[in-house]
Formats: sequence, C-alpha cells, structure tokens
Amino acid sequence: MIESTKVKILIADDDADDRMLIADAFEEAHLSNPIDFVVDGLDLLDYLKRLGKYKGMKGQPLPSLILLDLNMPRMDGRAALVEIRKDPNLMAIPIIVLTTSKSEEDIFQTYNLGINSFITKPVTFDRLVHVVQILNKYWIEIGSLPSTN
Repeated sequence: MIESTKVKILIADDDADDRMLIADAFEEAHLSNPIDFVVDGLDLLDYLKRLGKYKGMKGQPLPSLILLDLNMPRMDGRAALVEIRKDPNLMAIPIIVLTTSKSEEDIFQTYNLGINSFITKPVTFDRLVHVVQILNKYWIEIGSLPSTN
C-alpha cells in the first residue's frame, strides 16, 4: 500500500478556474498529496509517457490516481482514456471522471472505456471540498492503489 502523502494525483482539466477551485478544495480539505495539472488529453498523454515538456520527468513515479475532465480541446477525455487503457504501462492507474456532464451516455460510455468512477462536478465550493474529502477517504485511506514506480 502506498503511503497516503505519497499518492500523486494528476488532474486533467482545461478550465483554469476549475483547476484553481480543485487545488483550493484540496487545500481546504487539508490534503497534502502532490497534485499535478494538465490541460487536455494530449498534454495528459505526454505527461504519462514522459514526452515533450515532460521528458525531464523520466524515471519519476507515475500518478497513482487521475481525475479526468471529459470535454477538453485538442483531445478530449474520452479519446485520452482509450489511449491510456491500451497502454500496458498505464492501464492500471485508476481514473475518476470529474466533469460537468450528467449525460447517461457519457456515464455508460466512460465506464465501458474503463473508468473507475464518474463524478459530476459540484456547483458549489463546499460540495467540491466534500467530494475531495470523500475521494481521499475512499481512494487513498481505505482503498489500495497499485504502485506506479
């Protein structure tokens, strides 16, 4: 089991305000996990495969958990999800969709593509903090995540 403060979380979200709110929610929830952000599916894949501006991260552990927005430019979350689940080096990383969508089609499609959970982004900051606390409780404190070394 990975020590909870060592669980790195990667968040893929194109909206700068949402990224700031998510970071603030982690801080408000008093979570000290390292968090990295990427802005779209192509950036996500480059990060995970240590390509482009992420070449310098080769040899560093991959994130233990990915929070994935679906609607992003260049490559959306669905397309990135397909690529991640095809890669034997990445396929075990748990992926939680965190999106504004409430579409049954998105829920069904993304579970079929291999996500581990689907969460619609809360509309208030307090609810977002609550979601972050629950994510921490389940995925980091209770659940066991695969090693990403």
